[in-house]
Amino acid sequence: MSADDQDTKPPARKGQGRNAGQQKGPNQRRGQQKQGQQRQGQQSAGQRQSPPPTAQPVASPARLRRRHFKLALFFLLWVVAPLAGVVGYLYWVAHDQYASYVGFTVRSEEVSSGIDILGGITDLSSSSTSDTEILYKFISSRQMVEAVNRDLDLASIYENPDDPLFGMPPNGTIEDIQAYWRRVVKVYYDTRSGLLELRVVAFTPEDAQRIAQHIVSESTSIINELTAIAREDTTRYAREVLDRTIERLKEARQAINTFRARTQIVDPLADTQGHLGLLNNLQTQLAMALIELDMVRQTARSGDPRITQGERKVQVIEERISEERNRFGSETESEDDTYSRLVGEYEELAVELEFANSSYLSALAAYDSALAEAQRKSRYVAAYQDPTLAQSAEYPQRFLISALAFGALTLSFMILCLVYYSLRDRR
Repeated sequence: MSADDQDTKPPARKGQGRNAGQQKGPNQRRGQQKQGQQRQGQQSAGQRQSPPPTAQPVASPARLRRRHFKLALFFLLWVVAPLAGVVGYLYWVAHDQYASYVGFTVRSEEVSSGIDILGGITDLSSSSTSDTEILYKFISSRQMVEAVNRDLDLASIYENPDDPLFGMPPNGTIEDIQAYWRRVVKVYYDTRSGLLELRVVAFTPEDAQRIAQHIVSESTSIINELTAIAREDTTRYAREVLDRTIERLKEARQAINTFRARTQIVDPLADTQGHLGLLNNLQTQLAMALIELDMVRQTARSGDPRITQGERKVQVIEERISEERNRFGSETESEDDTYSRLVGEYEELAVELEFANSSYLSALAAYDSALAEAQRKSRYVAAYQDPTLAQSAEYPQRFLISALAFGALTLSFMILCLVYYSLRDRR
């Protein structure tokens, strides 16, 4: 395109714009003029409101202020000084402590038959676990502390005036001794395996070992007592029943002896058999005498002495039979003298004696069975690690205690500083 063409184009656009403007209405032209004026006004207002750029202030060099010195002094007093005291006490004042370790468990053995062997295994596990839990509580109990203190004098072992922090307080009560006992005697119990591990700490290795051995001895004694109590509970009811049957048997025998002394009859039943035999014999003799008398009457004349003698014989036999029958019961005699009553009384006493004897034999068999059952149960303390004798001191753990003290003091210092600055910023 040539330069002449470029010069001639703008006039043409203007002419076209005028022609277009002539074609638009007068209202449209006035709206465009108002929009143009508004845009010019906004541009001029923005130029008036925007401030001129200003230079940023330069920070002054950091320097120590008074609050920094106060913070450093607070750190020295709150952290460094207590930590120095802890470290100094641990390394120059605290005495060495030696540990003795012992491990044991409670075993329960019971001989079971092949039929209930599974049930026996289950009972064995539950019984052993229960006994171990009892022993776990017993080692820290007052009874254990009193037993060990009575035999070994814990005050002479643990009282240490040169080490008041780790030593036992002097002239302490049994409650103070028990509280200190829980510091130096630690019991660890594995609930899954039922094993007990014991750690005893003392100022000499020999004292620690002696205390550990005494704890095992006392534990064995308490388990033996529990075993004896279990056996006693198993046989107590059977023995009570046996005692009652023995007393009943004694009373029955005494009643028999009293009856024999009163009646002068050892066995009324045997005596009755004898009387019945005599009565039968008299009946037989009476029958023979009557037969003979009848035969004599048939051949002899009236007044024959043989007839009189035969009648006399029959009369005597009949009187004897009557007397023998009256012994078994008579309406004319008193009740105490009747033989039938004596026999009935004896039979009652004999039945009571027989029943008491049978009860005694049954109770005796039950007691023997319960006693055998109790003897088959046995519980004892089995040590898988004997009390050890330390060769070097393990306690107090100086480095660990110092590190924990430093961490606790530093953490508390940081918390206090944060609290202080947060309160200061809110003012």
